[in-house]
Amino acid sequence: MAPKPPSGTSARAWDAVSPPLSDWVLDAVSSMGFTRMTPVQASAIPLFMAHKDVVVEAVTGSGKTLSFLIPVVEKLLRLEEPLKKHHVGAIIVSPTRELASQIYNVLLSLLAFHSPSASVINPAETDEAAPRPKHSSSILKVVPQLLLGGSTSPAEDLSTFLKRSPNLLVATPGRLIELLSSPHVHCPQSSFEMLVLDEADRLLDLGFKETLQSILRRLPKQRRTGLFSASVSEAVDQIVRVGLRNPVKVVVKVKGGSGVDDKRTPASLQMTYLTIPPTHKFPALKHILNTVQPTPLKSIFFVSTCSGVDYFSVILPLILGDDFQLVPLHGKQPANVRQKNFNRFVNYHTPAVLLTTDVASRGLDIPSVDVVVQIDPPADPKTFIHRCGRAGRAGRRGLSVVLLHPGREEDYVSFLEVRKTPVAPFPEPITVSDADAAAATQVARKAARADRAIHDRGQKAFVSWLRSYSKHQASSIFRVADLDWEGLGKAWGLLKLPKMPELRNFDGDRTLGVKLDWDNYTYKDKQREKRRLEVAQEQAQSGPQQESTNKKRPSDSVAWSNNVENKNKKAKRRELKQVAQDKKRWEKMTDEEKTKALETEQMVDRIRAENEEQRRLNREAAKANKTGGEEEFKGFD
Repeated sequence: MAPKPPSGTSARAWDAVSPPLSDWVLDAVSSMGFTRMTPVQASAIPLFMAHKDVVVEAVTGSGKTLSFLIPVVEKLLRLEEPLKKHHVGAIIVSPTRELASQIYNVLLSLLAFHSPSASVINPAETDEAAPRPKHSSSILKVVPQLLLGGSTSPAEDLSTFLKRSPNLLVATPGRLIELLSSPHVHCPQSSFEMLVLDEADRLLDLGFKETLQSILRRLPKQRRTGLFSASVSEAVDQIVRVGLRNPVKVVVKVKGGSGVDDKRTPASLQMTYLTIPPTHKFPALKHILNTVQPTPLKSIFFVSTCSGVDYFSVILPLILGDDFQLVPLHGKQPANVRQKNFNRFVNYHTPAVLLTTDVASRGLDIPSVDVVVQIDPPADPKTFIHRCGRAGRAGRRGLSVVLLHPGREEDYVSFLEVRKTPVAPFPEPITVSDADAAAATQVARKAARADRAIHDRGQKAFVSWLRSYSKHQASSIFRVADLDWEGLGKAWGLLKLPKMPELRNFDGDRTLGVKLDWDNYTYKDKQREKRRLEVAQEQAQSGPQQESTNKKRPSDSVAWSNNVENKNKKAKRRELKQVAQDKKRWEKMTDEEKTKALETEQMVDRIRAENEEQRRLNREAAKANKTGGEEEFKGFD
């Protein structure tokens, strides 16, 4: 046992924990460079080790992972006797593969200092015939297993479980329930000790509720449970369903300046916004990276859709130049590609940018991220602080920027302030000339002209982005009706606007000023081009016959007024269908969800009423704030 701390020892000293931590744990945290506990660790570790259920809410980057790993490991190593074969003692559930892998790697780093566990995890390469240590089965050790959907099959995971008999599982929800469904996996009352839900509020979202409930039904009720997240308070109404018994809530927040209390992001993180026209948005990214000094080693760009990542992973490197390596990451990539790209970004020693969706917004600990840019504001306002929190971790200075279009989107600043997430104007002036914007458009279009596949990616990405934009929770701020279609099309480097219902009343230039021989517009991929030509030939051969036999096709003699009337009828039907869908969705909501929806709508309406009359004055005040009143951003330590 670790020696008792001498009188006067800091409450945040590792050797001051009660009950005391094991000597090997003290050696491990010391070797990891953690001289003393963070506030969340000092609060949560003693409680969780003392058999208390805990709900831990702490700012991102505050050291939550060790807050639950140390108690879990200590509990398993302090049992009276080892668990039976194929019995599980503890489970850690994570919402994403990347976060689960990260937790598992931290766990391995910790267990490397516990010799019995390390010998099982990394067995020495000795002769298989060599005799094993006597009574080795009676030695307490932690044997972990990582369960990730997509990386291995359920059968392979079960085979590994049966072979190694792990007592600690780190898993994503889907793959975990598959393993627990096996009759060979046991979690009885006599052996199961602890359950940890990391990023708990996300695990309690609609997409995880049923799976989580299935998991809980397979676990004994008499257990220790810990919920850890940066925003547990926003899921408190769901916690009772998880089965905690009189949990102790630990809240660690940061006091902000200028009268703003209880910030939910680290004090070392500066959160800003930049108002910029669509055509200037992507050239501005390069200016942002070049403005920050010293040059950020790692940056993260967030966009709203997977298709957007696929398209901009081709276009943005041409705009940013060779100074920054760009790595794409999104949830629809194969598991091995996601893991490979994530590792590439983490291990880069030259300036790199991770282009990603919200799959990377939660939990991932990449301490060296300097800049976060939200190219698309998140559809869910809760996600905003999680995106920002990828920078400014572990006391390192960080900068986050959200890009907003001029006009109604500027109300998002006030919306965030009401939600106690204030953002300030970007500290340095960003000037993008019309010539720079036009040049960026031409660079993107040149790439698209060279390969029709890039054009297809752009069309798909633009449509998916619009669908995401139209579903923003603050829909009164982010309105499809206010979008500058031509400006957006040019900003994206599109060769034409895609066919969409939202453009039925658009009377502008759908070609975006581009003249192109579409019949001879080819794919670089020879097989894809061959298929395109075959389809075109089939259509050319069958076209006249179809035209003569297609009775449903309206003739040229149909009156224009009839066409307009038909369009009006269709629009009315769509409107009624939308009303019915909204009503159905509303009826499925819980009372709490209805209250939150109404509060959000009322909040937005109030903000709009306040801002509409004073928009001009607010802009002038914002400009004045840029020159005074804000602390100068002096780069990173």
